[in-house]
Amino acid sequence: MFNKVLIVDDHDAVNAGVLSVLKNLGFQTVDTAQYCDDAFLKIKRAAFDQVPYDLLISDLSFKKEFRNRNLLSGEDLVKAVRPDYPKLPIIIYSMEDRLQKVRTLIKTQGVNAYVCKGRKGSVDLAMAMEAISKGDIFVSPQVEQALNPDVELEIDDYDLTLIKQLSIGHSQSEISIYLQENNMSPSSLSSIEKRLNRLKDQFQANNVTHLVAIFKDLGLF
Repeated sequence: MFNKVLIVDDHDAVNAGVLSVLKNLGFQTVDTAQYCDDAFLKIKRAAFDQVPYDLLISDLSFKKEFRNRNLLSGEDLVKAVRPDYPKLPIIIYSMEDRLQKVRTLIKTQGVNAYVCKGRKGSVDLAMAMEAISKGDIFVSPQVEQALNPDVELEIDDYDLTLIKQLSIGHSQSEISIYLQENNMSPSSLSSIEKRLNRLKDQFQANNVTHLVAIFKDLGLF
């Protein structure tokens, strides 16, 4: 299936768990990295030495530390890797289950599989490797709707305006006034509330504060 694998995660327990899965599947050469910058250098070095990795498994989120880093997330790593190694299979193994994030990584960044960490994470990870070895895309059941073209995940300028206004501390009443003053519609309180509820469902946010945080994490504003 695969001969040489690189695991990128800053939690030793996760690295050990993934390593165990790979060993059980018969993998012999498995390397690990706790920083995305280190992972990128390992990938470049392996390719230079003509013993390239043929599978990359990475988390998305990494703890902030005092060490200077260029690649701060798994997504940064994917963006750095893809131009020079377009055929390297990549599996994202993460706690994040935001549908738009999953869709973006697979449709735009060329990720081959998205596996959610959890009780069945190890099982899904094995299934993901089997799928991508056959040229297929794999996503965990929790986020499978990300690949459903009938599920609307896109946002427009109106949505961004609402979230930006919330991010600077404006209430829904103040946002309504702002929309009216800028000739944006719909501007009624009921319309704003309905739109925010739709966005919360769409991005699986617990509340509007969480929704704003998600938009910031996605770099939408």
